[in-house]
Amino acid sequence: MNLLLALSVGALFAAGSYMLLRRSLVKLVIGLALISHGANLLIYASARPVRGRPPLVEAGMMLPAEPHSDPLPAALVLTAIVIGFGIVGYTIVLIQRAYQDVGTDDLAAFTTTDR
Repeated sequence: MNLLLALSVGALFAAGSYMLLRRSLVKLVIGLALISHGANLLIYASARPVRGRPPLVEAGMMLPAEPHSDPLPAALVLTAIVIGFGIVGYTIVLIQRAYQDVGTDDLAAFTTTDR
């Protein structure tokens, strides 16, 4: 499980870095979203997720039974996903407006704001 998570994080960071190096504004945003998802997966993997062991305290016990998954990174990742979707949605609207003004999504065309 940890190997699969590590490979997934690496693939997301690699694909995101590749997309950041493209000249298209849309690909830039997709690359940022991929890197964001890779960071979220890395935070989730740091919680050492254990399959089938939720952090629930049973009756008569003071602490959850070991091993269990830490719920805090999962809550942080859920919050980051929601914020990330909002930022991507806002950025898509900005890209659409920039495309209407400039007529292209090529980053080289954004050398001046006088149009």
